[in-house]
Amino acid sequence: MASKGLFITLEGVDGCGKSTQADLLVDALKAKSREVVRLRDPGSTRLSEKIRLMLLDPANKDMCDECELLLYEAARAQMVREAIQPALERGAVVVCDRYTDSTFAYQAGARGLSSELVQAANGIGDCGVTPDVTLVFDLSPEEALCRATSEGTDRLEGEGMAFQRRVREGYQQLAQKEPDRVRVIDAVGSIEVVRTRMMSALSDVL
Repeated sequence: MASKGLFITLEGVDGCGKSTQADLLVDALKAKSREVVRLRDPGSTRLSEKIRLMLLDPANKDMCDECELLLYEAARAQMVREAIQPALERGAVVVCDRYTDSTFAYQAGARGLSSELVQAANGIGDCGVTPDVTLVFDLSPEEALCRATSEGTDRLEGEGMAFQRRVREGYQQLAQKEPDRVRVIDAVGSIEVVRTRMMSALSDVL
């Protein structure tokens, strides 16, 4: 990473609890008097949030896979240039809920787009900014989807159980390929138990 900050991303299937853990991580970092920038992908900037609405709107069921991929990358590029790079350059810790690994797991793993195509697209969307550490919160798709859909579904959550299983498999492939960066957290248990696992997994960088 060509900057002096720290970039941590949190990943997992829909409903795995990563957003809750991201909030807890931010609290822990702030307690150590660190500047923390909390982001979500897609989103976090004016333009990226507009793209997010298009991506998650259940009415857009006719969106083709390639369109979906490019919209994610467009939203990401704007977030990197506008939010991530400036934060890292001033030494902040960036905590981002999803990033390029989501695109691999969802668009390559679940949608079936070629890994080479998705990796090339990610290379444009991330503008050369790679996470220092990625935490994948691993939970069975059955339990995770039950959590995620308790108050309705967005376009991706509505894809069903088989889709979520393929997403999980995509994350498992990433963890095997990049074990130093991608760290799998058992997401079964109470919020506090999972938090303890998360902080332990980050002990070497915090």
